[in-house]
Amino acid sequence: MLILHDGAMPRNPEPSAENDEQLQADREQRARDRLTSRAANSISAQPWRPSSVPPTAVDLVQFAVWQSADAEPDDLADALALLPAAQAEVEGLETGMLFAARSAGLTWAQIASAMGFKSPQACQQHFTRLLERRETS
Repeated sequence: MLILHDGAMPRNPEPSAENDEQLQADREQRARDRLTSRAANSISAQPWRPSSVPPTAVDLVQFAVWQSADAEPDDLADALALLPAAQAEVEGLETGMLFAARSAGLTWAQIASAMGFKSPQACQQHFTRLLERRETS
């Protein structure tokens, strides 16, 4: 036990952002594990995903919503803990679709119309923000 020269105990330092990130990662992994075990026979394999790949956060949150009437509070808390991961997955899909659309020759005007943006510029700016978020995470 460490005692300071004035007889006081040292104070715990403020939690760092790194500790916060680790706590969130641990919380997310526990939520994934619990929901995956509960959903084991309910989430169908997808033809685009190898069978060895576990369900996505989006799959697990959808399962929790589907089962919400009979869910325990812990199941719902687990699904809530996975929402940031599910959001990141959806943003990844959106980025992929935008890349695919542009690669296929769609214009920003066509993409903006399909996605409900008011202008091609707004759509392009949205895409830029998506890319920036992926780079910082």
